[in-house]
Amino acid sequence: MRNFSSKFPYLIFCVVSALLLISCAKTELTTNRDATTPTASPAATTTTTTTASAGDVGVPECDAFIKAYEACVKEKVPAQVRPQFESTLATWRKTWHDQAANPQIRAGLVTACKSAHEQAKTTMKAYNCTF
Repeated sequence: MRNFSSKFPYLIFCVVSALLLISCAKTELTTNRDATTPTASPAATTTTTTTASAGDVGVPECDAFIKAYEACVKEKVPAQVRPQFESTLATWRKTWHDQAANPQIRAGLVTACKSAHEQAKTTMKAYNCTF
């Protein structure tokens, strides 16, 4: 149990970092709402989407959250800020997948993914997303 407790702060740090990325993207949407030029090319968006769609984490709570979040981003988030959300999604997927491979960390992922899900419910209301 000692090894898990020494790695748990790292897990929390990853979750908090991802949530901060979401908040920053939301702030940018507010400041760039009237912008006429998109912030990313269609090719970059396609690449990010392909990366974000590949593979599951292997923890049911994380996989369910990622699928719901991904659907929200694809359906409701404006195209000009969507790449930022997709980047966050790809980071979550990779980080959580890598952490799920470690049995000492895997149990903590359930809590981390539930926490991220609850935070996203609040954050993504701005885009009329419901989870």
